[in-house]
This record gives sequence, C-alpha cells and structure tokens, in this order.
Amino acid sequence: MPRSIAGIVLAAGKGTRMKSERAKVLHEVFFRPMVHHVLEAAIGASVDRCAVIVGHQREAVCAALAGFNVTPVVQEEQLGTGHAVLCAEQACAGADLVLILCGDTPLIRAETLQAMLDTHCRQQATLTLMTTVVEEPFGYGRILADAQGMVQAIVEEKDATGEQRAIREINAGIYLADRNFLFTALRQVGTDNSQGEVYLTDIVAIANRQGARVEKWCHPQAIDVLGVNSRVELAQAHATLQQRHNRTLMLTGVTFEAPATTLVGPDCPIGGDTVLHGGVRIEGGTVIGRACRIEANCVLRGCRLGDGVTVGANSVLHGGDFSAGTIVPPLTARSAD
Repeated sequence: MPRSIAGIVLAAGKGTRMKSERAKVLHEVFFRPMVHHVLEAAIGASVDRCAVIVGHQREAVCAALAGFNVTPVVQEEQLGTGHAVLCAEQACAGADLVLILCGDTPLIRAETLQAMLDTHCRQQATLTLMTTVVEEPFGYGRILADAQGMVQAIVEEKDATGEQRAIREINAGIYLADRNFLFTALRQVGTDNSQGEVYLTDIVAIANRQGARVEKWCHPQAIDVLGVNSRVELAQAHATLQQRHNRTLMLTGVTFEAPATTLVGPDCPIGGDTVLHGGVRIEGGTVIGRACRIEANCVLRGCRLGDGVTVGANSVLHGGDFSAGTIVPPLTARSAD
C-alpha cells in the first residue's frame, strides 16, 4: 500500500554569509529562486504536500511561493532546525512519512530523493538520513557510525571533538522519517549544545536509544546535496544547473560550440541541428526551430524563430517572430515593444 508523504522545506533563515538584504532562498539560481528547485525535486519524488518554514522576510518568501501548492508555516523565533520542523506538525497531520529538505539545496534531484525513499521503505526504517563524503567537511555535521557502519548520531561542527572533525562523511540535511516518531522525538530534544538550539540532528540518537531502525543513504555526488551559503557557492550551483540543461539539449541534437559560456533557459525549446556559438543567452520563453544558427554573443528573449534562421553575432533581440530562413544581420538590436 503506498504511503503518503508530507514534505517540510526549511526556508526561514537569513543567510548572513550571502552578504545580502534578500532572504537566502530567494536568490536566483538558473533563472529562478533556489527554493523553487527544491520544491520541484520534492514534487518529482511523489511528495503529496509541502509545508515551507518561513521566518526572515516571510512576506517576500511567501510571494515567491505563489506558483506552488504549499502551506507556509511561520517560525516566529529562530530556535533551531528541530524547532522549525516542530512548527510544521499540524501541516503534516495524516501523513505516514515526512521528508525534510533545506531550501538552499537547489541541486537536489527528484531521482535522488526517490532512491532514498525506496531505500527507507525497503529497509522498513523509522528514520533515514542522507549523507555524502566530502574532502573538506568544515561546517557540516559529522556522521558517527559504529563498526558495522550503522549511524549512531550526528555531531555538529561546533560540538565535535578534534577526532570527530576528521570524519569526512557529513550530514546532507535531508531526512525521511515516520511522522509519529519524528514529532514525538523532537519534543524530547533539549538545547544543551553550543548554540542553545533545538537540533534536528538529535533525533538520530533518540531513534537509536529507542531501538528504532536508522538507515543512511550515502549519495556519491556531493555537489548535488550541498547547500548554497555564499555568492561563490551560488555561482557554482548556477553553473552546475546550466551544465545539466546544456547536456540535455546536446543529447537531443543541439550543437554547443562553447557550452560553458552558453545559457539557455529551461522554458526555451530548441530544435535539432541548431548550432549555438559561444556567449549566447536565450531566455524568456524563446522558441527556436530546427537547423538555426545563433552566432557569438547574441541575446534572445521572448522570440520565436522558424527553421533555418540565422542570427548574426552580437545581436540583441527582445521579442518578435522570425520566419523560416530569415537572416538577421550582425549587431542587430530589435525590440517588439
């Protein structure tokens, strides 16, 4: 019998390392706020409904969620990740499982979450957490495991000993738990730690004390699950999503002469045998037919190109329809307004 899944996306933090007045989850990664990517991954993994924990700039965050069928839940005080999840207890009523995600992990994939869900159900686990292995684990919670590799607890960076800080397997911040266990355990978590907060990570030790089955799902590609905490990581996330999308287009028959410098929006279909030169930016729902040629450093926004259209180098086109075979001279600047 299929089990119902409620999602909780943690999106209440300010993100001070971003050096920005804007809430962290609203920073755009590959054409949309990073929290949108997280929600789309959850939806793709068959999550039935989602609660989004909001706090800092809650009005702006809620406005950005308007296109999604989610329940905003306000965390009035920032008392830790465990407290944030507790705030969503009512929103998760009736679900069998709860999937907890961070709103600043835009590279997470639906298929990754689905694999974790399948493992949880197959192993009949009470709690499954996602982990990964990194070269530089500074700042992340470390996974404490026994000789058999079973997870015993998670220790946060500020609470870890020197020996524990040498551990390279980290907590990815993604959890799947039986709902009844989750909220019962969170009510037992105290604040006896360096931050004086309710740590979500403490539920691992609680599950072990209760004899519940705790599983880990170790994702081999660390980049997919790491959070965005700075402008540097924001750029890295954008480049990764750009690379993924460009690869998808290349596999459908589109030629990229310089993929690293070519940006194509996810809402812009391109026909096979089209060639994109370097420095091209295509966005705003632009539609490009087959066997077109977009020369270097062009910007196309909201355009429709028929088959066999050539756009000369350094052209900027905002809107407009271009019939099959049209040749747009280099250095053309055109707006449909």
